[in-house]
Amino acid sequence: MSADKLTLSPEVSAALAAGTAVVALESTIITHGMAYPVNAGTAREVEAEVRAAGAVPATIAILDGHLHVGLEPEQLDALARNTSAAKASRRDMALLVSQGRTAGTTVAATMLIAARAGIPIFATGGIGGVHRGAELTFDVSADLIELSRSPVAVVCAGAKSILDLPKTLEVLETYGVPVLGYQTDEFPAFFSRDSGLRVDGRLDSAHAAADLIRSHRKLGMTGGMLICNPLPAVDEVPAAEMGPRIEAALAEAAAKGVHGKDVTPFLLARLVDLTGGRSLTANRKLIRNNARLAAEIALALSGETMPGPFGFLAKSRPA
Repeated sequence: MSADKLTLSPEVSAALAAGTAVVALESTIITHGMAYPVNAGTAREVEAEVRAAGAVPATIAILDGHLHVGLEPEQLDALARNTSAAKASRRDMALLVSQGRTAGTTVAATMLIAARAGIPIFATGGIGGVHRGAELTFDVSADLIELSRSPVAVVCAGAKSILDLPKTLEVLETYGVPVLGYQTDEFPAFFSRDSGLRVDGRLDSAHAAADLIRSHRKLGMTGGMLICNPLPAVDEVPAAEMGPRIEAALAEAAAKGVHGKDVTPFLLARLVDLTGGRSLTANRKLIRNNARLAAEIALALSGETMPGPFGFLAKSRPA
């Protein structure tokens, strides 16, 4: 990744220079998670949550072959309308940049770019993980490996419940990624608060999370961590209700031969239909909930943005 391909918005550049709280945000929720105009509206709502908490949002995407950290309103809307945008994980970035293409960034790609920009915390909905049947397909999200590589704390609602959650936690343990619960002892299951699985430890405040991030750095840990923030009970779709619908969506995906990076968007779209829209409502609420918590943690870390390898060279667009 060369410095001339990394472009910080003036607002993000100024915030990082001043040590102001900044929260990285991914963009596959815009390009592949929801349809227009819901995707654009959700992205604006998430950015507004970060601002309301006193931090600066930095939505990350690849635009015309450049890695953008912080999108202007017109850029965000154009991305939301772009039906041909690619879905970029770590492996895709060089090809997309070399071809001057546009893409939404996954958790893995967003983490990598955030780390290079010097942003220590990132909010998303749910991470990718080990897909069901992975013992046959070896379908494991690159998000898990990136969590062991990039020193960014990821605030999420656990892993997407369409995945094999026990295997996902096993892989995270293998890669040495701490999995913490925010005001919970249980690993959340995206749309649902409960999975029956335990986290590695519990954090009861944003300051406790900030202290953990500081300790992680002081110990010289080079990877990231998960801070799992369950949906409020009033907003969740209980696991007992989601389970049969997930099984139905998985069976349909298998029958249609959907595989690879197309699986998650397909399943999430089908669940919207199968739940009468409740899964989409929960999805929108959980990403806002996570953005708010990430901003609170970022504020507790204010003045301690990490120096990215290209941070001092990153170009800022003229104000």
